[in-house]
Amino acid sequence: MDAQGRGQAGDMDPADQWVFDPNTGNYELRLDAGSKSAPRQAGRRAAAPSATAPGSSRRDRRLQERGRSVDSDRDTPTRELPAQRNRRAGGRAGHRSAAAAAPAASTGRRKPKPKASKKKKALYWGAGVMGFVLVAGCTGAYFMYQHLDGNISKVDVGINNDAVTEGPVNILIIGTDAREGKGNEGYGDMGSVGHADTTILMHVSADRTNATALSIPRDMVTDIPDCPTTMKDGTKKTIPGETGVRFNTSLGQEDRDPGCTWRTVEKLTGLKINHFMMADFNAVKELSTAVGGVEVCAGKDIDDPKSHLRLKAGRHIVKGEQALAFVRTRHTVGFGSDLSRIELQQQFLSSMIRKMKSGGTLSNPSKLWSLSNAATKALTVDTGIGSASKLMDLAKDLSRVDVKNVTFATVPVLDNPDDPATVILDKAKAEPLFKMVQADHSLTKTKKEKSKKKAKPVTKAPAAEVRVDISNGGGPLGAAQETVDWLQNDKGAPLTTNAGNAATTLDTTRLEYAPNQAGQAATLAEWMGLPKSAMKQTSGDAGPKVPMKLILGKDFTGAGEPIAAPDKAPDGVQNVNADDKNVCAK
Repeated sequence: MDAQGRGQAGDMDPADQWVFDPNTGNYELRLDAGSKSAPRQAGRRAAAPSATAPGSSRRDRRLQERGRSVDSDRDTPTRELPAQRNRRAGGRAGHRSAAAAAPAASTGRRKPKPKASKKKKALYWGAGVMGFVLVAGCTGAYFMYQHLDGNISKVDVGINNDAVTEGPVNILIIGTDAREGKGNEGYGDMGSVGHADTTILMHVSADRTNATALSIPRDMVTDIPDCPTTMKDGTKKTIPGETGVRFNTSLGQEDRDPGCTWRTVEKLTGLKINHFMMADFNAVKELSTAVGGVEVCAGKDIDDPKSHLRLKAGRHIVKGEQALAFVRTRHTVGFGSDLSRIELQQQFLSSMIRKMKSGGTLSNPSKLWSLSNAATKALTVDTGIGSASKLMDLAKDLSRVDVKNVTFATVPVLDNPDDPATVILDKAKAEPLFKMVQADHSLTKTKKEKSKKKAKPVTKAPAAEVRVDISNGGGPLGAAQETVDWLQNDKGAPLTTNAGNAATTLDTTRLEYAPNQAGQAATLAEWMGLPKSAMKQTSGDAGPKVPMKLILGKDFTGAGEPIAAPDKAPDGVQNVNADDKNVCAK
């Protein structure tokens, strides 16, 4: 403003008026700094005293020598305003003549300080801009969080876990078919409060190297436990559980909230859930659009009159309504069932994960903002992650998982002989699969650790020599006697006894044995499928008739059922790797 008012603008860069003062650590406005035409004013130079007052500081003397005065109250250097430029003096020629006369009035003084080089000017200007960007960025981040916080809906399910925790993480992802909310009109059941239409339990390993996403069929018959629920008016209510009902009724029906689906999945899988995220139909449309579309593949022409999806065989980029139609279609793919639709959803989600983690999305501020805005608007979450900052903390923690180590799988089911419209859990395949996930075993074939030195093989003892006392420390009621009967009748081990209930409850089964009982322990471990972690060798040998001690923990499910989790999924379990780009709907 001063440059314009005094006619000093010329070819001067306004940034040159701000100069860094090392004595104060601040930038100061110097109206003559960097001017290519303004002369050093002789009158201003002469105004400086020729000698310093007694007792003045070295800094004051330096300032006085440079033609600057010291404000005794502020102890801050000040400058006088430059004299008015004479526009009639002939432009630059007049200035040059005035400048030529200046040295005569400043004889004996230091030469004028040389002007900053272009490089230094650029640094000054860059520092000012960077400071502004940092301040503006922090302010913007604050308002961004405020905006995103306002988008998020929360439900208190009576469980408030920290956003980020040590160990494995289990996140329940629920897709509801509720008609409420903008963008959901025309979908789902007329007047319905919504069901658990699509449910995926995402398990992330403790070391964040892999993840397993289990799709739970909505028409699977299961049991729903009692659900403590906070009603809309703030009152508390426990909704009674039900047995032998469709899984999708765990949400919405009988006033059930996501906490009921949460508790149903925990009972089904034996996994403790950390958080839930619920989205509606509109979420698919908004998120697919925010990332610029999601690539999907059709192995054949698809023409589904119910979902209105029409795709030629081959690869396509879908977003908005077309993306929603893709994840809803089922009548012209596979067997036309909900299980076939699950496979399409897994293909879509795998492709979306790849797109979201790609550099083109995460490095593009516009796309990232659109994605964050769309995601927070679409989500309903538990109170543990009910803010933008908490969601970001969780996302940063889980982002360490490589896409190639993410596997989608479907919980194994069988046709229900009593109702062809529903399915039932295939326990023979599902229970080993659940054990794998509980034990943090990946379904993805990751690089194995370097093989350690194999332990010296132990000669297994004959069945007739296996002597063990069995107590129940967390297994089902009657587990100890059931195991004794099984060992004696099926394995031919008569020296087994029921020691009743254990003094303590254990999460995992434990076998305690002496060094000279290693052969017996090896035989029993093979029969029961005990993991190495269950084997506890004591010090000192045991007497000839002293039995080993087997304590059945909470991981014991039944006699003859292996306790150790398998290293790979049972045959026939449908699964697909998230990094597989060759999956096509057929």
